[in-house]
Amino acid sequence: MYELVQLGEKSYYISSPAKIGVYVAAPDRVYLIDSGSDKDAGRKARQILDANNWSLQGILVTHSNADHIGGCRYLKQQTGCTVFAPGIERAFTEYPILETAFLYGGCPPSDLRHKFLLAQDCACADVTDPAFPPEVEIIPLPGHFFHMVGYRLPDGTVFAADCVSSAQTLEKYQIGFIYDVPAYLDTLNKVSGLEARVFVPAHAEPCASMAPLCEVNRDKVLEIAERIVFLCAQPVNFEAILQQLFRQYQLEMDFAQYVLVGSTVRSYLSWLRDTGRLTVEFSDGMLLWKAAEG
Repeated sequence: MYELVQLGEKSYYISSPAKIGVYVAAPDRVYLIDSGSDKDAGRKARQILDANNWSLQGILVTHSNADHIGGCRYLKQQTGCTVFAPGIERAFTEYPILETAFLYGGCPPSDLRHKFLLAQDCACADVTDPAFPPEVEIIPLPGHFFHMVGYRLPDGTVFAADCVSSAQTLEKYQIGFIYDVPAYLDTLNKVSGLEARVFVPAHAEPCASMAPLCEVNRDKVLEIAERIVFLCAQPVNFEAILQQLFRQYQLEMDFAQYVLVGSTVRSYLSWLRDTGRLTVEFSDGMLLWKAAEG
């Protein structure tokens, strides 16, 4: 863990739970793609940069989930680098309480105020800022999170963020976090057809093609959607749907899983409602979901 792995002439990654990319823009100047989960991850990344006599110019944030931005504040304070983030991801990076509040749907209790969900705040610039390295291509990858992006480096390496999960991760956790289901499916279709010298998903092994992983992730999304529709054969409230999914997939419930899986299930419900596969009714002070007739 936290070893430097070379991918191409100008690209490396630091092995960690969420891979940290390294773009060597010049012999002594680098940019990171994401920063790891916390201050310790940032410190380990800096040690690797120092060992290679690399000066950190900036951090290119793919999206603002805590495991991707947790080291930003430490690295910015230590090196004076600029942190770049796209769109809404910039706001979440500067005010990370937004992520926990968004997931919980209100002011989050102390159970959710930990580094897994709540990174340290860090001031940053948008990816449209003139200081952003112009030779790096920004690839929009919405769906998993609001304005998530990937980055294509000049040597043909593409850092693909969280647009796919590995088959092993899906087998273990079953319901991967998704904010916008149709946008996520569109991103899978897009990424499946992309070409690159090598792709680097944050939570899967580097690969020459994303198509096989995209297919696995797409199949899982459609499987979950069908299960939800089946569970709504009779009018049912959200908590009962969530309970049944946890039972069927043999998941363990805690506060973090409640908000992560719960938020994702709500996104599925929205998609299925908007596409006419589910209807809603209000009865006895509850919102109930039901599969559409026919």
